[in-house]
Amino acid sequence: MTNKMKVWFPFSAAHLVVTLALLTGATLAPAQAPKTIQGTITAINGNTLTVKTDADGISQIEVPSTAAILRIALGAKDLSAAEKISFSDLGVGDRALVKPDPNAAGPAVKALRIVAVKQADLAAKQQKDREDWQLRGVGGPVKSVDAASGVIVLSSGTGATAKTVTVHTTKATVLKRYAPASVRYDEAKPALIDAIHAGDQLRARGTKNADGTELAAEEAISGSFRNIAGTVVSLDAAGAALVVKDLATKKPVTIHIAAETQMLRLEDRMAQMLALRLKGTTGSAAGAGGNAPVGGQRGGGQGGGGMGGRNGGMGGGAFDPQMMLSRAPAIKLADLKKGDAVMLVATDGSTEVSAITLLAGVEPLLEAPAAQNLLSNWSLSGGAGAADAAAQ
Repeated sequence: MTNKMKVWFPFSAAHLVVTLALLTGATLAPAQAPKTIQGTITAINGNTLTVKTDADGISQIEVPSTAAILRIALGAKDLSAAEKISFSDLGVGDRALVKPDPNAAGPAVKALRIVAVKQADLAAKQQKDREDWQLRGVGGPVKSVDAASGVIVLSSGTGATAKTVTVHTTKATVLKRYAPASVRYDEAKPALIDAIHAGDQLRARGTKNADGTELAAEEAISGSFRNIAGTVVSLDAAGAALVVKDLATKKPVTIHIAAETQMLRLEDRMAQMLALRLKGTTGSAAGAGGNAPVGGQRGGGQGGGGMGGRNGGMGGGAFDPQMMLSRAPAIKLADLKKGDAVMLVATDGSTEVSAITLLAGVEPLLEAPAAQNLLSNWSLSGGAGAADAAAQ
């Protein structure tokens, strides 16, 4: 299976990067002045901050008593409402932009000014953005793009939830594209609508019409990702990788598993019933899901953890495979073995990819053509866990 997809994404620090740079006048600094340091505070020891920079570096910064330390609210446009705080008010997880003292003696970096945003404010913004993407977002594989009119047509959902969505963009719409081999929203780059092609996947948020078939997009992000279905050839637990023989290409692909990769396993009965429904079978086996347990850490709470009824979709209600997948139990790489069948969504690549979502226990699904887009649509609309971890 060579379909392509992209994932859901939480709030990115990219907005904060621009804001802090403008507030501190970083772009106006003299050429010989030391560069500002921007990132997340990871440790505080005495009067020294450890900052993980946005360029994936680590900086040790001494903060003398003369340094100006300011706190701003997330989204502030200037420093007029900035609050002066003490060094002890800084905390691990805070975002900070540090202006080094150009006159400081010695090799150590000494702060002249620090502008910080509280970690709690960032977390609140992330949660708000996640909820907004869920509420006002649509996503799926791109069917067509009309760059002249700014119209993008998507296929969204699976089974009873499947529909075509028309996304309208304007010059005011923020368009971004994932960087190659990346699933991080904060690494996405601005892109023109011409960069989006049929077969890509896109997620947009904005104002929907009454039935959700049209959306006036405020923001959209696209990317080229890959769906793979195959069997495990070998496992490397120490190297956090496995090799899968792709059933479509008949070639091995090395799959890298990151900390943020979401790994799930369908229980046998669940996989069999899901396959029957995706094949269009409506017999007693497909309708027997009303009392079938799902189990796993995601199964509690709604509808007693079963697949039937309005929430599960396997009984008398609308069939919603995305809801079912959201209840599948999580697994680890060590839970897989040679010969297991897996389906996964990964970064684009021919011989090596990084997994976004991996689903095991899928032997019955490999015979169901409709399972081809199963993970794509679920990852876009409901499987936010992988990208949540990746972004920050």
